Amino acid sequence: MLETLRLDGRVAVVTGASRGLGRAMALALAEAGADVALAGRSKPDLEETAHRVERLGRRALVVTTDVRILAEVEELMGRAVTGLGRLDILVNNSGVAHVGPFAEGPPEEWTRMLETNLTGVLNGCRAAAPHFLAAKRGKVINVASMLAAVGLPHYAVYSATKGGIVAFTRTLAVEWARHNIQVNAIAPGWFVTDMNAHAFADEKLRERFLRDIPMRRTGREEEIGPLAVYLASPASDFMTGQTIYLDGGHSAA
Repeated sequence: MLETLRLDGRVAVVTGASRGLGRAMALALAEAGADVALAGRSKPDLEETAHRVERLGRRALVVTTDVRILAEVEELMGRAVTGLGRLDILVNNSGVAHVGPFAEGPPEEWTRMLETNLTGVLNGCRAAAPHFLAAKRGKVINVASMLAAVGLPHYAVYSATKGGIVAFTRTLAVEWARHNIQVNAIAPGWFVTDMNAHAFADEKLRERFLRDIPMRRTGREEEIGPLAVYLASPASDFMTGQTIYLDGGHSAA
């Protein structure tokens, strides 16, 4: 059974791999045997992730990429294939957030979130499509959020982008099922990362967030890796179009 979770000989592309959950998933995929192309906009942070991948005995390729620009994402996929030999797994993880009252939110922040969080996922899938369709196989893991299912003030546009990812995942999975390409999503709940550390540093906000989580704690970065490995592995070959909420029960409460 455990052999079906191995990723030996496979190549993964992970966007937003410079830190946080993206780094955690990249390292988990490498530990399971995959070579990894690491994408993001911070080259020093990507190089640190690459060093950690290499310490696990796997190859790493750093490609600075703005996921909002299709041409850059296409170059990322091409370099992954050229540099690492193939493309088997795509993790669309890049994301940004702007928190504040919707009526006061600057439109440029809406655009930034839409282009990074949602268009970035579309670009990733579009750029990987020729490789996956030609090979008649592939694994896509899109990173959504439990806020796709749970309303929280001041997160309206962010939640809309993540809800769009859930809908896109479901529909693309149906379209690509006959090509032996599985498309699923992970919807994390509250994990303390660089993106939200300032909010969790506020004791009142932290208590407010934890009150909504039945497990009464935030997730640990290492807890997302095993799920990413499962969705990237042959063990999940009969699963597609699904969004798995990894949120301590928040979306179920």
